[in-house]
Amino acid sequence: MIGPYPDFMTKKELLKNQIVYWRSSAKKDWKTAKYLFLGKYYDACLFFCHLAIEKLLKGMVVIETKDTPPFIHQLVRLATLACIEYSDEEESKLKLITTFHIAGRYKEDKLAFYKKCTPAFTKKNLVLCKEVFVWLEKEYQKKLSKR
Repeated sequence: MIGPYPDFMTKKELLKNQIVYWRSSAKKDWKTAKYLFLGKYYDACLFFCHLAIEKLLKGMVVIETKDTPPFIHQLVRLATLACIEYSDEEESKLKLITTFHIAGRYKEDKLAFYKKCTPAFTKKNLVLCKEVFVWLEKEYQKKLSKR
């Protein structure tokens, strides 16, 4: 829920701030993911890929619902809430990228994910994440132009 909000800021201004925040934060996290890859922090790289894509989707949820996005990490659900049309292939990519969200996992799951994140695995999925990020950036721009 957006409100209550400060007297000096209208709900429209608050919404605009959130829309700008989610997009700029997503771009920052995308850059972080690329640096993490270069630094060979492969599991963290993919986590930040997920985070960047999640934030783009949450910004679009704000645009569509005019409210704060839910505290969830499932990318397909966020894409649905953002009223984004996606193909079966795009849905599969979003589901795969959702598995890179590691914050709440048990130690065993984190270790298994760490071991899975070889340079080749990470590079392949970084490329996939870039495709999704670029696609969602275009969708974000479309939604902004319709406002």
